[in-house]
Amino acid sequence: MNWHYLPTDEVISVTGSSQNGLRTEDAVLKLAEYGPNELQEKKKKPAWVLFLQQFKDFMILVLLVAAIIAGIAGDLTDTIIILIIVILNAVVGFVQEYRAEKAMEALKKIAALQAQVLRDGKPVILPSAELVPGDLVLLEAGNVVPADLRLIETFSLKIDESALTGESVPAEKTEQKMGEIDMPIGDRLNMGFKSTLVTNGRAKGIVIATGMQTEIGLIARMLQQDEAATPLQKRMADFGRKLSYIILFICLLLFAIGLLRGEKPLNMLLVSISLAVAAIPEALPALITIALARGAKRLVKKNALIRKLPAVETLGSVTFICSDKTGTLTQNKMKVVQVQGEQQAALHLHSLSVFDVAIALNHDVKETEEKKLIGDPTEIALVEYFQIQHSVAKLQELQTVLLRIAELPFDSDRKCMTTVHRYQQQYLVLSKGAVESVTASLETWIDTDAILRTADEWSQNGIRVIAFGFKLVNELPEPFSYENVETDLQFAGLVGMIDPPREEVKQAIAECKAAGIHPVMITGDHPATAAAIAKEIGILTKNDLVMTGKELKSIAADEFEEQVEKIRVYARVSPEQKLNIVKALQRKNHFVSMTGDGVNDAPSLKSSNIGVAMGINGTDVSKEAAHMILLDDNFATIVKAVKEGRRIYDNIRKFVKYIMTCNGAEIWTLFLAPLIGLPIPLLPIHILWINLVTDGLPGLALAGERAEKDIMQRPPRKTNESLFSEGIGYHIVWVGLLMAGVTLGIQAWSINHSGAHWQTMVFTVLSLAQLGHVLAIRSERRYLFQQGLLSNKELLGAVLLTFVLQLGVIYLPYANAIFKTQPLTLQELAICIGAAAIVFHAVEFEKFIKSKLQK
Repeated sequence: MNWHYLPTDEVISVTGSSQNGLRTEDAVLKLAEYGPNELQEKKKKPAWVLFLQQFKDFMILVLLVAAIIAGIAGDLTDTIIILIIVILNAVVGFVQEYRAEKAMEALKKIAALQAQVLRDGKPVILPSAELVPGDLVLLEAGNVVPADLRLIETFSLKIDESALTGESVPAEKTEQKMGEIDMPIGDRLNMGFKSTLVTNGRAKGIVIATGMQTEIGLIARMLQQDEAATPLQKRMADFGRKLSYIILFICLLLFAIGLLRGEKPLNMLLVSISLAVAAIPEALPALITIALARGAKRLVKKNALIRKLPAVETLGSVTFICSDKTGTLTQNKMKVVQVQGEQQAALHLHSLSVFDVAIALNHDVKETEEKKLIGDPTEIALVEYFQIQHSVAKLQELQTVLLRIAELPFDSDRKCMTTVHRYQQQYLVLSKGAVESVTASLETWIDTDAILRTADEWSQNGIRVIAFGFKLVNELPEPFSYENVETDLQFAGLVGMIDPPREEVKQAIAECKAAGIHPVMITGDHPATAAAIAKEIGILTKNDLVMTGKELKSIAADEFEEQVEKIRVYARVSPEQKLNIVKALQRKNHFVSMTGDGVNDAPSLKSSNIGVAMGINGTDVSKEAAHMILLDDNFATIVKAVKEGRRIYDNIRKFVKYIMTCNGAEIWTLFLAPLIGLPIPLLPIHILWINLVTDGLPGLALAGERAEKDIMQRPPRKTNESLFSEGIGYHIVWVGLLMAGVTLGIQAWSINHSGAHWQTMVFTVLSLAQLGHVLAIRSERRYLFQQGLLSNKELLGAVLLTFVLQLGVIYLPYANAIFKTQPLTLQELAICIGAAAIVFHAVEFEKFIKSKLQK
């Protein structure tokens, strides 16, 4: 229902209330009907369900089947190792998911706990949970609004709704019915909304919605939607699905070939399982999790706190950053940017123009013991302007000499505030307010049209304009009312102010655009103000569009989707519309980041591919709904996070390339050996050792590789791009075949020459070849000697450690028993090292060929 459009008496009638509030017995019945005035949480999955869900991945199921069959066949070592791997992966996934969303709890925290209500005509204090539609609530400065209210009486009432609407200035409220049915929340000046803060004045209001039916309740309901999958999650799901099909096909093919050759079915089943174990990159989920965790740790040092690990990589793929204006792109602090004093106002007081005096005296700003100014943001901006132009001492002198003796406080009807000061034997009357209000009180001979034209020009540039008037009188009129006092004023001047952009934002926006990312401003503020700020910081350029919430509501969904990629500023939008904007961009295959700090941003923060909340000025709700929190509230920090995200994704691609090439080599080795008449070259425990140790340790160290030099000059990766794009797929195939060829060559040679040690040599060649491979793939373009061995000390250490561990497996008697290996002679070890080096040089030569082809 459009409560703001109804007259007061009709609101009372529809809600069943009265001027004395509800009767207690009626309130009890309504509480039973509507339920408590609380936000309801979505039912959470039990912990055991979350844990079991970690095992539904197809690759995990294949590993579990392999463990069971290995156990049946009597190889308990393999069974135990596989089960440990599976359980560790499940624990990592469970811990991430069990960090349950706390956004609903944060919403509850900011809700009012108690409210003053008229029941049976008497004021009583009640828990806000007991409020029902029709209750008559009494508000005063400092109260949190306990439910959605239709205001029926207001006295200088101002409510800070910035967390809900994005408006940086407290809204001036009225009890009068609004003139339009369809109005944005921020323009419904006769309404009070649950969880907003009364900053000035007092009021009475009738409860028209409670709990989940309030505006904040609608936000809470939107928060309960499922989150969007991250780019990495989508790519890994696609990768896992395709890999699983390939593994099944190869295993069935190998099993069938074995049977056709007359092999025993159980023996071929074990060989097929060995192949499945070789193909599945057991270490990959753990490697990715650790890489993301390390990236998150680096980002904390850059003032970006990651709440959900996959988000670390997501920023590297973002194509649109939708940012709230107030407090994110701007300072959430008013600042005077333009003044125009009236030249004909010749009155000077204490060596200052009357305009300066009016700025100094017409306000209710107070100073704390810590010398901090408190009060209305607009008035604080005026006082700070005066202090900069003159001095703190001059301000104090004027307040002492021109003592205030009377005032007419601001109210939303007059949109004006007047103070009276004693000046010698006269009275100085100073008025401040909206331009149309002050000009209406000026003497008739003054050219008000010129003043209004100037104010309109300033407003078109997003500047908020305030006018000042004055007069000197010998006596104060009786009665002392605004009708008698605010008349026949002289014009003193105009002041223009804005919520200025953060200093570093302009550079951050330019860097975003250079990286192929489109920044978009989404705000509850006035369109002229939003457009002016957007132009200043570089978001809005010549061919870009601006759209208001009203236009967005009237436009057809398909027409909006056609324009959504061209719109750079959205003004006066509701929380639901913010969510729709994010979803519309996602339907156009964009990865969307949403930044914000208010309750109104929470649903879109959660539904975006990555939500970024402000750590200092952000509400608890926005922080809990977000994937990442900026600890310094600095938009520029997002650019650093984008760079880190791209670096992490590059490094993830490197160890996918590394691990899949190694696994490919194992598959080719196991698959081709029987076809060319060689015995099965590796045991399942050899494959697990290679997959976990030889792949795992160097793969983990790849996460520390530095960012490529051009990382912020290239466009974001396409949303449908495969992990194997840019030649990685071809690399995996040909290098895997090369490793397998070298390994099988050594197998054939050693069977004919040394005999007993052939399996240990095969195991060693394959392990060392992979170490050579990891050193070569550290960069797509630069050779190892250009990078330097010491540029990634972790990787060098991992390679040396893995080499020592491999020697331990070969030469330690205890390890010989577990891995069924034999000590090699020095000559055999040298042959293995020489054969493995072939792979390193081949991959380095690949870079040379690529550079020639690109030129």
